[in-house]
Amino acid sequence: MARKRKELPLLEDVEIIDVAAEGNALARVDDMVVFVPFGAPGDRVDIKIEKKKKSYAQGRIAAMRKPSDIRVTPSCRHFTVCGGCRWQHLPYDYQLKCKRQQVVDALERIAKVELPEIPDALGSKEIWEYRNKMEYTFSNRCWLTFEQLASGEEFPDRNAAGFHIPGAFDKVLDIDRCWLQDDISNRMRRFVKDYGKAHGLPFYDLKAQEGFLRTMMVRIASTGEIMVVLVVGDDRPDDLKALLEAFAAEFPEVTSLMYVINTKVNDTFADLDVHLFKGKDFIEEEMEGLRFRVGPKSFYQTNSRQAYELYKVVRDFARLTGDELVYDLYTGTGTIANFVSRRARRVVGIEYVPEAIEDAKVNSERNGIDNTIFYAGDMKDVLTDEFIAEHGAPDVMIVDPPRAGMHGDVVDTILRACPPVIVYVSCNPATQARDLTLLDGSYRVEAVQPVDMFPHTQHVENVVRLVRR
Repeated sequence: MARKRKELPLLEDVEIIDVAAEGNALARVDDMVVFVPFGAPGDRVDIKIEKKKKSYAQGRIAAMRKPSDIRVTPSCRHFTVCGGCRWQHLPYDYQLKCKRQQVVDALERIAKVELPEIPDALGSKEIWEYRNKMEYTFSNRCWLTFEQLASGEEFPDRNAAGFHIPGAFDKVLDIDRCWLQDDISNRMRRFVKDYGKAHGLPFYDLKAQEGFLRTMMVRIASTGEIMVVLVVGDDRPDDLKALLEAFAAEFPEVTSLMYVINTKVNDTFADLDVHLFKGKDFIEEEMEGLRFRVGPKSFYQTNSRQAYELYKVVRDFARLTGDELVYDLYTGTGTIANFVSRRARRVVGIEYVPEAIEDAKVNSERNGIDNTIFYAGDMKDVLTDEFIAEHGAPDVMIVDPPRAGMHGDVVDTILRACPPVIVYVSCNPATQARDLTLLDGSYRVEAVQPVDMFPHTQHVENVVRLVRR
């Protein structure tokens, strides 16, 4: 006989005292730390414990006794259900303070290196509709909220167009309006959903791995150009053609309309062919008069306007005079490499994704930049002692790795290359702090600048200038 699961307690009238990792809030009850989502420091709440360990517990707010004075009203009606913007209830200036503190905590507690004064996080001018890229999922298993389940209503139509529920891969929350991208993105998503229902197109079943309407990516560049990539889970050419024709007629402003047929078990299409239906196969971003080509598989910073502020910090930290050989590791589509090239003698960019490197080369050519060179391949395999001997020892090295940080072999090669200056851009202060520890014997941290790329989320970008000891 299975042992009956012990009922976890309800903690009454608890004060939220701080924010914590992963966008949670924090309370203390006796000697136990309790993490809860969607709390604000100063809230007095009842907390239903859902998971309990020796020294900490996780729970949810079961009742609000007295809201914090700092709380603001979230704009999005999907707040607390959608896993996206966990800090909408916090004022933006307070979010920035929390993000600075997140950087301070990571660098002090993990890196444990000598640090300069860390300034305030650089805020985003736009805190709504700031994203240039959104990805939506179509599903036949709409997530039902606690309120919907409690209502006793029947919900025969479970088709959804929206976002995955955190922790439930096969459930998708149907979104009415997302505030993170221009509203045309919402109208496009709703159009495809309504068209699919009206024409009997099956929405994708994430458990059975079958269905037609699967995902849609919308990119809206700072230039106003729009790319839409519709991904279908079955090769039905007549249905697909009719849908794309209807979409193109409804949204003539779309610059690039593309599609992918994905019959794999995962949603990624990096290894699949992307077919052009209408327009051109790329859109362009603009920065300081430079035009950057962005294809369907290209990486580009998701907040275009704030990316410009981020890259200005990188350029300032590099302190280029025009004579330097710069290495740009994890260069993506070469945005940083091309952005700093006017103040460098030569820039060498390395990136894992071959398509991104091709875009980087095109970006240099289209902007009349002739002092860049780009290589595709795994960083630890390309950046070797032999590579550095061939191309020259860098005067400045710019690194912008993925969230996992740098591979140990890459760190070792950097230490052997011994550039006088390293500018480390990170989207994860914790892994950046780990890497700074590895570099600390040879480099000291001279400057730090947090940059907020994603308002209303807990994520923060951080730039560090390191100089050789």
